[in-house]
Amino acid sequence: MKRREFIQRSALTVASLATMPALLQAKSKSDIGLQLYSLRDTIPNDPKGVLKKVAGFGYGKIETYAYSDGKIFGMAFKDFGNYVKDLGMKITSGHYPLALAKSDKWEMAVADAKSVGQKFMVVPYLNEPERRTIDDYKSICEALNKAGEVCNKNGIRFGYHNHNFEFETIDGQLPYDVMLAELDPKLVSMEMDIYWVYRAGKDALDYFKKYPGRFEQWHVKDMDKTNPDKNADVGTGSLDWKKIFAQAKQSGLKHFYIEQESYPAAPIDSIEASIKNLKNIL
Repeated sequence: MKRREFIQRSALTVASLATMPALLQAKSKSDIGLQLYSLRDTIPNDPKGVLKKVAGFGYGKIETYAYSDGKIFGMAFKDFGNYVKDLGMKITSGHYPLALAKSDKWEMAVADAKSVGQKFMVVPYLNEPERRTIDDYKSICEALNKAGEVCNKNGIRFGYHNHNFEFETIDGQLPYDVMLAELDPKLVSMEMDIYWVYRAGKDALDYFKKYPGRFEQWHVKDMDKTNPDKNADVGTGSLDWKKIFAQAKQSGLKHFYIEQESYPAAPIDSIEASIKNLKNIL
């Protein structure tokens, strides 16, 4: 090969890598995860059996829920973590109620998360009486920042997960925007539930652009084409996942989890179908 031809081909290769879609970059950086709440009707009764099926579907990461006083689904949390590891998966995140994050048991929960190598701890929901005013949200943000300090000292990232109520205007302000202003990004990351953002009539991509790097985790759940109040198996609904994943880098994405709250079939079948579809999309 002549030197000039070699240089031309090398330049084309570099150019093609530079324009590689961000969604492919996201695929190389993160296995597909599952929020176990998707299987809430079955996993409490047979955690090991359900986890074995989840691993068999090809999930590499899981996000937990239902941790309480050092246990989860009747198992010591460390034992649960070891079983997940034996199946070839990692616990990368978990959901914890705000009341626990504000309590004197928070440090124990953080220690348990650290013991299994967990990277994120997330508050997933605010009860209605807690969030009636903008001042309520500001007070919650103060508590979240404090909980994030404890996590930060232990090498864990703290986070907050949205629904759609954060996008309902209170006194001319959107609570979600207030939270983004009040939460310290060094202490609290955002886990964006993409379905709920679109269900609220907002655009996730607008938030990625306005607050780059703030959305380190995602919930990937699709919207039914006929009834937007229902979930569809990922890849069969109305959300454009290729377009969304193309902005993964701008978002700051580190981990993402398939989650469903309603199902067109049995939950375990939807979880299997969703990962198959998402692998084709990515």
